Amino acid sequence: MLEKTEKTACPVNRHHVLVNVKVREATSNDPWGPSSSLMSEIADLTFNVVAFAEVMGMVWKRLNDSGKNWRHVYKALTLLDYLLKTGSERVTQQCRENAFTIQTLRDFQYVDRDGRDQGANVREKARQLVCLLRDDDRLRQERSQALKTKERMAGGGNGGSSGGGGGVYGGIPPSYHPGRRTSQPSMAVLYGEEFSRSRGSPCSFN
Repeated sequence: MLEKTEKTACPVNRHHVLVNVKVREATSNDPWGPSSSLMSEIADLTFNVVAFAEVMGMVWKRLNDSGKNWRHVYKALTLLDYLLKTGSERVTQQCRENAFTIQTLRDFQYVDRDGRDQGANVREKARQLVCLLRDDDRLRQERSQALKTKERMAGGGNGGSSGGGGGVYGGIPPSYHPGRRTSQPSMAVLYGEEFSRSRGSPCSFN
């Protein structure tokens, strides 16, 4: 019985680790923005209840970072912006429940060794997200447009490998370089049929 339990637990733990790896990669300290292909995969994960909790848990952790890790915060906001527009509607609900965390980032401060106010990037992105969360009509329109963009890119076979592709999410600071494709395994493979069924459909977007 113990052996059977251990065998069952291993895949679950592996899923947990890989979800965290994907979010960490999208919100790393590397000087380039997250690729839209990676963010798209993370957005798809939010339609799975278990994966949703793991994704958001890591996002909130990144948002609570500070100082020299300002890229963690900025890229977590960038990812959150993408998830609000293309992920599960649970993302919006949780963001509104934790609105204070995003609002406080409008006062984020960090000046690097060269005297550049890198905190300005975080403050502006946080301001944009707060405004979006307060405007139901605009968020609805953004989700509708993001879905159309995603379907168009999927139909074209591009999948969006650039950090600025698709016009779905906000701009990347000039110091960033184009995003890279993720090398991590597909969650559709790891979560199998259940994941495929849980992915977003047109009826998930209002």
